[in-house]
Amino acid sequence: MAKAIGIDFGTTNSVVSVLGADGSIATRKHAAGASLTETFRSILCFWEEEKPGRTVLHHEAGPAAIQAYLDDPLDSRLIMSMKTYLAQRSFSETRIFLRRYTLERLVATFLRSLLGELPAGIPIVVGRPVRFAGDHADDEFGAARLRAAYAEAGLHDVTVAFEPEGAGYRFARTLERAATVLVGDFGGGTSDFSLMRFEPGAARRVVPLGHAGIGIAGDVFDYRIIDAVISPLLGKGDSFTVMGKRLPVPPDYYAAFARWHRLSLMRTPRMLREIAEVAHGADHPERLRNLIALIDDERGYQLYQTVANAKAALSHHETTRLDFRHRDFAVDIELTRRDFETWIAGDLARIAETVDQALASAGLDPTSVDHVFLTGGTSFVPAVRALFVDRFGARKLVGGGEFVSVAEGLALIGGDMAG
Repeated sequence: MAKAIGIDFGTTNSVVSVLGADGSIATRKHAAGASLTETFRSILCFWEEEKPGRTVLHHEAGPAAIQAYLDDPLDSRLIMSMKTYLAQRSFSETRIFLRRYTLERLVATFLRSLLGELPAGIPIVVGRPVRFAGDHADDEFGAARLRAAYAEAGLHDVTVAFEPEGAGYRFARTLERAATVLVGDFGGGTSDFSLMRFEPGAARRVVPLGHAGIGIAGDVFDYRIIDAVISPLLGKGDSFTVMGKRLPVPPDYYAAFARWHRLSLMRTPRMLREIAEVAHGADHPERLRNLIALIDDERGYQLYQTVANAKAALSHHETTRLDFRHRDFAVDIELTRRDFETWIAGDLARIAETVDQALASAGLDPTSVDHVFLTGGTSFVPAVRALFVDRFGARKLVGGGEFVSVAEGLALIGGDMAG
C-alpha cells in the first residue's frame, strides 16, 4: 500500500518513486526496448494518421517517443526540454499539426504518460528547481506554470518542494546525528544547491538555511564538446564569398546544436536553401553540405547520443574516442579529459560562484558544512567533484542514487506529511 509519491519531472529524464506503508521506497520502472529503466525520458512525439473522414493526432512519451520519431522523423513532431521553458514568459504556446498546445498542456500530456493511474488520497510531492533554466527566467512564474501543468494532468493538490531538498531528505535517512548538509543537484538543464540542517530521529526536523541555482548542467557540457569538436568540421568559423565580399559563415547555424532537437527546426526549405547558397561560395563547401545532410536526415539525436556517451566515458578515463559517421561526414577523434575541462572552465566557474551564493544566503562558510551530498549524472564529472573537494574536503563528499535520489526524497517528504 502506498503512503506517498514523489515526482521528479526533469529536463532530460523524469523519475517517480513510491513510499510504501512499511517505509520502503520503490522507483517505478519503464520499458526501454527489451530492458527496464528507472528514468523516463522527458520527450513527446506527435504524428498524424489519416482515418476515413478525419485526421487523428497520436503521441508517445519517453523511450517510445524517441523510437516513434526515429521511425518517421519527416512526418512527426518531437517536443523535448519542456521544463526549460516554464519560466520563460516569451513561450506560451505552439502549434502541433495546426492544433494549439500551451506549454502547460504539453507538460500535462507528458505527465499523464509518465504517471498512469495513481492511488487516490495520498500525499504527492513534486520537485522544482531552485532556479529555472533560461537567461531571463521568472522563477515564481515557472513554479506557477508547473503547478498548472500538474493540475491539467489531474493532480490538483500537490506539494511543491525544491529538488535538492528532496535529495537531502533521502540522504538524511543515513544520518545518526544532527548535521548541516549542502545538497548539489545536477540535472540536464539546471544545477541547484541547498543548505539544510537535518535533525534525525522521530521528529526528523529539517531547517532550510539557504539556496541558489543556475541554468548550467549536463546539456551545456554536451554542447561544449560539440561546439569545440563538431561544429568547426561543419563550417563554423569559416568564411564565404558573395558578390566579391568575404563574410563569416553565420554562427547562428551552430547555435541550434545547444539542443539536438533544434536542428529539426532548421529543416525548412528556406533554411536549407540558404545554407546551400552559403556553401556555394564557402572556403570549405563540403563542410556545409555535411551540415545540410545532418539537418535534412534528422541525425541530431544520434550525434548527441555519441557525444553524451563520450562525455560519460571521460568521467572514468583520461581519454576516449568520439566516433560519429553519416554519409560523407566522419568524425573519429581522441578526446581528452584535460581538453574537456578547458571547454567547460567558464561553466565550472559559474557553478562555483553559485555554490558560494548558496553559502552566503545561509550565512555559512565551508567549514560549517558537515556533509556535501551530490546527485545527478553531472556529479560524476571529475572537474565538478574537484570543485567541491577544493572547498569542503574529500571526506565530506557523499553520493548514491544519483539518478533517483530526488524522487525518493520527495516521496519521503510526503511520508512525513502523512504522519
